[in-house]
Amino acid sequence: MPEISIIIPCRNEAANLPLLFDEIGAAMAGRAFEVIVVDDGSTDGTTSVLAAQAVLRPFPLRHLRHEKSAGQSFSVRSGAWAARGDIVATIDGDGQNDPKYIPVLVDALRQAGPGFGVAQGQRLKRRDSKIKQLASRFANWLRKAVLHDETRDTGCGLKAIHTDILRKLPFFDGTHRFVPALVIQEGYRVVHCDVVDRSRRHGKSNYGIFDRGLQGVLDLAGVWWLRRRRRRMPKTEEIRHG
Repeated sequence: MPEISIIIPCRNEAANLPLLFDEIGAAMAGRAFEVIVVDDGSTDGTTSVLAAQAVLRPFPLRHLRHEKSAGQSFSVRSGAWAARGDIVATIDGDGQNDPKYIPVLVDALRQAGPGFGVAQGQRLKRRDSKIKQLASRFANWLRKAVLHDETRDTGCGLKAIHTDILRKLPFFDGTHRFVPALVIQEGYRVVHCDVVDRSRRHGKSNYGIFDRGLQGVLDLAGVWWLRRRRRRMPKTEEIRHG
């Protein structure tokens, strides 16, 4: 059984996937892992690419497909419930996240101890357009001010999280942008790792700036309400008598 399940949520990233698999295989050499690609309603031949790649790769390569696009959070959720590893690592399918940081995040989470629920990547040297960088900085500043989640950059796709904790998090469309705050709500802490961003190799982003701005504000308000109304989960132990 794999110890680590690497989840790749993607939509129309067929051209980026083979090289990403090369890099994952090199980065994870010597470790027991599986790769789960969650194909979020792609229309670009992702199915045929994955069929060919599954034969070539020495590691388990699994293909989950959404009948129609449901978004990144649903993709991560689908992968989490299919995962066989004790730790889930997430990475975007566009190639901007470098797989060499996956073992860094996994090891940081393990070494941090049982009180930590997630290792969150925080991007350096962003490769996005200037306007996208500014929008992201504002969103991160606003989120930190409201939620106090101790995290500089929650939009980074690189994360490592205990599978059982990920499955327990309250789910909504946008969950993936609030994982540190939701993990803290469950009574765990967050460990951070700086990662270096890089440019997309092929295609274009499936997510715009302005089309998700209003939704992000609504999601932030919802998470704030959730944290106000739901107490932090207490740690529970069974005390046996006799």
